[in-house]
Amino acid sequence: MQKFFSNKKAIAIFVLPSLILFIVVVFYPLIQIFIKSFYEWNGLSKGTFIALENYTRLFEDSTFETSIKNGLIFATFLTIYQIGLGTILAFAASNIKTKTGGFFRIVYFLPVVLSVTVVCQLWLSVFNAEYGLLNKLFEILGIDFSQDWLSDRNNAIFVVAFVNAWQYLGYQFALILAGIKSIPTHYYEAAQIDGASPLQAHLKITIPMLAETYRFCLVLAITGGLNAFTQMFIMTNGGPGTSTYTLTYMMYSSAFRAGEYGYGMASASFLVIQCLIATIVINKLIARERIVY
Repeated sequence: MQKFFSNKKAIAIFVLPSLILFIVVVFYPLIQIFIKSFYEWNGLSKGTFIALENYTRLFEDSTFETSIKNGLIFATFLTIYQIGLGTILAFAASNIKTKTGGFFRIVYFLPVVLSVTVVCQLWLSVFNAEYGLLNKLFEILGIDFSQDWLSDRNNAIFVVAFVNAWQYLGYQFALILAGIKSIPTHYYEAAQIDGASPLQAHLKITIPMLAETYRFCLVLAITGGLNAFTQMFIMTNGGPGTSTYTLTYMMYSSAFRAGEYGYGMASASFLVIQCLIATIVINKLIARERIVY
């Protein structure tokens, strides 16, 4: 092994293809986003350098404030729903017998493999104001709480966030369950001998040992919330008005609808910085020594 790592040519042969691919697919486009954000550009011509005008306009735009707020709402909702409920379901599934547990794992993960369009159309039917299942259920139960769920400027973002959180709950569930299964059973046996209840064992053993898993899950949930786009595009088209805009949708609207690619790149640049800061903060907050079993 030491002989291999001392061979620089061998290292280059294995590393260079991945490095080149990363530079071409990820790094170079990111650099171009930041560069083009300083231009007035229609996506075809050379563009005119306007320094910080796009950013000045961005911070004065009320839609930008709405997009930031919605991204934070989305990220918070995904974190609480997916990680919170995913943890509870993973704890329950880890204690179920093999065959039954396998069934529940498939059921929880099934929405993840469905098309986003299919899931959105399903929930559009559920939330429909006239014939939707949810309003009909309230009607059957005699509850006067019928809502025009996706046309309410205050509630629409929460409805869309719920659909995203529901679909990808299974992914977080699978990650947390895999983390639980990787913990050696002798810790729980020792806790049981000491008289700890299952809840105490999970609080004192499982959750602390899932720190690395939770860190990864948090990064996925928060950056996924900040990057949210598809559900808004299919379910609300950014509306009503701009009430379900996020930075991603604002970038799309500016670049591909209004033809203001430079302004769209400014939105994208801020989104990249926002996700980078979130990732760094999460890594700092949950930084700890790797546990070796």
